[in-house]
Amino acid sequence: MPGTPHPPTDPVSDVVRWGAFSCALVPLVLLVCGSSPVGAIGTALGLAAVTCACRALLRQSERTAARLAVERASVHRGRHGRTGLGAHRGGRHGGGRTPGD
Repeated sequence: MPGTPHPPTDPVSDVVRWGAFSCALVPLVLLVCGSSPVGAIGTALGLAAVTCACRALLRQSERTAARLAVERASVHRGRHGRTGLGAHRGGRHGGGRTPGD
């Protein structure tokens, strides 16, 4: 239906799906081209390992990005996050006295 809204896509899931597709397609192409079955299985296992590692790294980066977004949205400035001017802001203190006084 043209009026049916599509659910939001998850880019990580798309990458993992393409990785799984390549894990199946590449060994098949190697077999058709005359490679040994052991070599094709080894290639499939290697691609599967890389796909799993990429998925884990992508999920970790998503969690980190979400955590940083929440921290940036937070208004809490912390214990020492004072605003305004005061004597504790650094620099020289006035008072008209010099070290030689």
